Amino acid sequence: MFTGIITDIGHILELEKRGDLRARIGTSYDTSTIDLGASIASDGVCLTVIALGDDWYDVEISAETVEKTNIGQNFWSIGKRVNLERALKVGDELGGHIVSGHVDGVAEVIAVEDEGDSTRVTLRAPEALAKYIAPKGSVALNGTSLTVNEVDGCDFGINFIPHTKEVTTWGDVEVGHKINLEIDTLARYVARLLDMS
Repeated sequence: MFTGIITDIGHILELEKRGDLRARIGTSYDTSTIDLGASIASDGVCLTVIALGDDWYDVEISAETVEKTNIGQNFWSIGKRVNLERALKVGDELGGHIVSGHVDGVAEVIAVEDEGDSTRVTLRAPEALAKYIAPKGSVALNGTSLTVNEVDGCDFGINFIPHTKEVTTWGDVEVGHKINLEIDTLARYVARLLDMS
């Protein structure tokens, strides 16, 4: 489990297609404190550490994960910056919202507009997921816990303050970017209960 509070910006050092896709991710984390088998959310995708170096870790990414995330849309490439978060520990501050690292789908950035020092980003969610996104509700986008400003059909808006743009990859956002979307777990269960009644 994660909170959607990004604690490092990593970068893709290597990508190798074997049976699955293997990625090496550079990090400023103290890798001596990371165990093999640990989970690290990388752009919101919960991935298992399979090898470690002084300033990097390796993960294997299954075909299913590649297909369901922006990784499969050729968005990951050598040098790409990715949002990183280590798994939640008992006693950690819950500054964002509960995030599983299981991406539900891929949203597309359709507008980026500066508003003062902040940036308003409008995204288009897949139609099947749009019903789970509500104004003032939470979503995880590329692993970042965010509050939805407004919703119009499949489109929804997020406001990024300068701090968020500095400590995540959201300062790099452009129209057309494909974004890993994880809907709020509570929204999923409420919708399921309503469907059953």
